[in-house]
Amino acid sequence: MENDLVLWIVVATALAFDFTNGFHDTANAVATSISTRAMAPRVAVTIAAGLNFVGAFLSLAVAATIASGIVDADLITLQIVFAGLVGAIAWNLLTWYFGLPSSSSHALIGGVVGAAFAAEGPKAVYGDGLIEKVMIPALVAPVLAMVAAGSAILVAYRIVGRQHPGVVARGFRLGQIVSGSLFSLAHGTNDAQKTMGIIFLALIANGNASAGDDVPNWVIVSAATAIALGTYVGGWRIIRTMGSRIIKMDPAQGFAAQGVGAAVILSASHVGFPLSTTHVISGGIIGAGAAKRISAVRWGVAGNIVVAWVLTLPAAAVVGAVTYGVTSVFGDGAAGPVVVSVALVGLLAWIFGRRAATGRTLTAEG
Repeated sequence: MENDLVLWIVVATALAFDFTNGFHDTANAVATSISTRAMAPRVAVTIAAGLNFVGAFLSLAVAATIASGIVDADLITLQIVFAGLVGAIAWNLLTWYFGLPSSSSHALIGGVVGAAFAAEGPKAVYGDGLIEKVMIPALVAPVLAMVAAGSAILVAYRIVGRQHPGVVARGFRLGQIVSGSLFSLAHGTNDAQKTMGIIFLALIANGNASAGDDVPNWVIVSAATAIALGTYVGGWRIIRTMGSRIIKMDPAQGFAAQGVGAAVILSASHVGFPLSTTHVISGGIIGAGAAKRISAVRWGVAGNIVVAWVLTLPAAAVVGAVTYGVTSVFGDGAAGPVVVSVALVGLLAWIFGRRAATGRTLTAEG
């Protein structure tokens, strides 16, 4: 009975992470369309939310990688999964607060790896799987997107170079509706799968499933719903960073970045790589800007984003390991996860309360 309580705490925490993944990564799908005025903000996030939901049903390869390709499922306990999720949520909220588009995917993987390492040592982590399926794609994907988007924008400018700018802009804005929708669909095929994999890992740890089973339908539907709701809420701080702070984007650049990003992510989802959609779209935006003019890219902002990328895995791993240490003090039952959950909710309420109070003060003074 107590183990079932811990399981449902873990499931609820996983869906909370999925929600933060949605609003944290909304910018990946919609920032370019909003910044070029291809779509109105609320229309863009509504379309992105719906297609994220649909995309979650198209593939389960990434879920299988998360559930069994990075850590040893036989050594994973519910407390380890819970601690990893707390590490991921903490990093997502921290980077969202500062408007940095970091990787929710790597935060989740880092949190689980850190908690597993703290609990069982290096034998719980598949080093080869971590390198081959996470770290190498993390290096290759943004570079590939940058080069491909840069090449695409040069070709696009050559094709439309003699056309009237107004006609070109309208055409590419219409194209962005298609490319942005495709990117949102791709986002669902990759990012929603990670939460499915984590919940399935928890079911295996609790004895409710085995590694060879199919992911239950309720897991697929709940994960798809959570990420869609998070996307609809929208992480507006990160949308501003992605849409206008890296480069001053025109519709052609937005179209190129989105189209290339969608192709890269769909390819990764097909082979089961838990790719960072943030890395991919950021690489595409930088490539589309640099191809037009090197100085068009605000390299200081881009550098801050890269620093956040580098820190994501180890930072989330440290929080996951510390969280596991705290929960283990209370034993193997539900007490540890309950205490940490209450503390986390209290901390979040305090942070958002201070933000709201600060906003009211600034409004009154203004």
